[in-house]
Amino acid sequence: MTWTSAVGRASKVILYKIVHGLALTRINPNYLTFLGLVINIGAGVLFGYAAGDYQARLFRYAGLTIIGAGIFDMVDGRVARATGQVTEFGGFFDSVIDRYSDVALYFGLLVYYARANRFFYIVLTAIVMVTSVMVSYTRARAESLIGHCKVGFMERPERVVLVIIGALFNRMAPVLWIIGVIGNITVIHRILYTHRQTRPRDLARIAETMPEPVSAHK
Repeated sequence: MTWTSAVGRASKVILYKIVHGLALTRINPNYLTFLGLVINIGAGVLFGYAAGDYQARLFRYAGLTIIGAGIFDMVDGRVARATGQVTEFGGFFDSVIDRYSDVALYFGLLVYYARANRFFYIVLTAIVMVTSVMVSYTRARAESLIGHCKVGFMERPERVVLVIIGALFNRMAPVLWIIGVIGNITVIHRILYTHRQTRPRDLARIAETMPEPVSAHK
């Protein structure tokens, strides 16, 4: 057994125990989802307050806080399945809260760069914030039309991992560049993919609704 597989198995055991313990309480999984948001807001506050000699330390604390929030993000669905509380609203609520969690982190970075008077990175962070929402929106909107649209990269797990890395190692600027560039490529990819999938139906619909050509009278 390799050390990576050992870590993976240990992580699954720990996750199972957490889920089992929460399932015994019969807690509503939506509460876990909301708690994850509260913790992410705390991480955003740490980003916003980071400055001077405490900047790197508060960034590390923010990274660890995001990891803590991620635990709730991983267990809420599992607790719902373990307790028979899977609902359509739960899935909807989870998606909405995920968007708020993303925005909370980037908003904290906006405050940090504003306090540091770094206008360029304020703009870059704003672009990344919009991009993170659009990556999720384009998939949700496309799947309402074509049923499946998982093309591209930079889904929420990848973005969160990158933000954690940037926070722990105090390298947030390159992380923002990566998310901004690859995230927008993903959005464009999904637009083109959806266009290709819907075009045959659109052409058929247009052909059906076109009026018959009027024959010329002699």
